[in-house]
Amino acid sequence: MTLRTSNIHSIDNPTNSSDQNPRLKLQIGAATLCRLTLNTARRFAYPFAPSISQGLGVPLFAVTSLIAINQGTGLLGLFFGPFGDRLGYRRMMLVGLAALSIGMLAGGFIPIYTVTIASFFLAGLGKSVYDPAIQALVGLRVPYSRRGWAIGIIEMSWAGSSLLGIPAIGFLLNHAGWRAPFFVLGALGVVGFFALIALLPADKKPDGYFHGPSGFLRSWVMLLRKRRALGAVTYSFLLSVAYDNFFVAYGLWLEHAFNLGVTAIGVATITIGVAELLGEGLTATLADRVGLFRSVFSGIIVSSLCFLSFPFVGNNLVFGLVLIFFLFLSLEFAIVSSMSLFTEFFPESRASMMSAFFAAASLGRVLGAMIGIPIWAFSGISGTTGVSALFLLGSMGILGWGVRGWKPGKEQRA
Repeated sequence: MTLRTSNIHSIDNPTNSSDQNPRLKLQIGAATLCRLTLNTARRFAYPFAPSISQGLGVPLFAVTSLIAINQGTGLLGLFFGPFGDRLGYRRMMLVGLAALSIGMLAGGFIPIYTVTIASFFLAGLGKSVYDPAIQALVGLRVPYSRRGWAIGIIEMSWAGSSLLGIPAIGFLLNHAGWRAPFFVLGALGVVGFFALIALLPADKKPDGYFHGPSGFLRSWVMLLRKRRALGAVTYSFLLSVAYDNFFVAYGLWLEHAFNLGVTAIGVATITIGVAELLGEGLTATLADRVGLFRSVFSGIIVSSLCFLSFPFVGNNLVFGLVLIFFLFLSLEFAIVSSMSLFTEFFPESRASMMSAFFAAASLGRVLGAMIGIPIWAFSGISGTTGVSALFLLGSMGILGWGVRGWKPGKEQRA
């Protein structure tokens, strides 16, 4: 099935053109910078756990529990999607930034372990609330023919957090102490909060069907009865399993196959960050022209071929790094293109759809991380990449089943 994107606009905004709307570009730019702050707050505990544990005077394993709590908030976003559809996407974005700001500033001003737990919980919660809302807002305000461009720009904040945000946090830690990142991220959250108030138009009263607790449950029942939603959620889960199954083992492979040290593996990680950034940029510049559906499937096919090529790397480090680069570029291209596609699945409940997408991805990452090391230990790189390729191809099949008979801009019973 081919989805044509030329001359197809969002049913919510059939005439507006993002190319002719400088204010819309400014809004997307501001929302992207806010998401960069949220992503950095979500991720900076990973590389700097020793500094945080030393500053708090607690064992290192205590900080890893902070990371687990932070990641666990990804599932909570599932409960905020219907609120976004009912209360407004702008409101939920502001709630997310408020949670980030309160959490980070509390962690900076009150440097004790229990408060730091709450700090990372609120930062993770803020991202889990913000992400579905911004995706849904883009679906509402950006024509479908330019959806890949908008989502691609916003998703650059993910790669940007590793290429820009984390190094900036390292600079702050070295020159201003371990509490400095909390103050800076909290302050940026406050600035972003008021910037979005100034730039984004107020939410209109939505026409969604969420009314109280019973409406909350009814919204999920109605959504998950649709084949498109089941296909999208299962696709997200399977792709994330494939991703993390490889991601948790690739450092072991580099160390085992090429005797690389920690520094060299860090260089490979930078390679991944650059590949992800280019994948997001490719979505922004190419996906709308090719078509979002085609873009997703082409990204999955290229990623699967990359996975299946790893057993043939042998001792060729250059070949291995090139494969890693193209693997993560094509994966990111597929992921971001699919986000752009899914924002059009259910115009009346976009935030619910996207929160389900992110929650399924979180579950998939948990499973992928759990099985990755055992598979590597049992069968090496051939088993690891073979399993990932199998999950990827499964995600492509289930998504094809889900979108069969559907075209954007037209609600159909499915």
